[in-house]
Amino acid sequence: MFLSKNPRNRKSNLRLVVNRDAKFTNFVEFRTHKVIYRRYAGLFFSVCVDMTDNELAYLECIHLFVEILDHFFSNVCELDLVFNFHKVYLILDEFILAGELQETSKRAIIERMSELEKLE
Repeated sequence: MFLSKNPRNRKSNLRLVVNRDAKFTNFVEFRTHKVIYRRYAGLFFSVCVDMTDNELAYLECIHLFVEILDHFFSNVCELDLVFNFHKVYLILDEFILAGELQETSKRAIIERMSELEKLE
């Protein structure tokens, strides 16, 4: 998984995804990487990966992420992500490690998050 520190890269990546017509695929080549994105209502979720990574696996990863967010925030919206960003990062940490998918079981992730919430 790739996260650019350069604001110009993030802006051009954003424009690339948002301005794209809905009839096109959810995969875009961006310089030496691929951007995989999915739109849920008004929210765009995107992942920038190496050219050799499996697009469908990361598209499924985005879907899993949104399902888990929906479980915790009951129909997730932008405000949930902004005001609870620490929980969003906790969820990401549960199934992505060092940029690679670690856990794909929704049940296992939700159980682990429930354990972490009990500690708070």
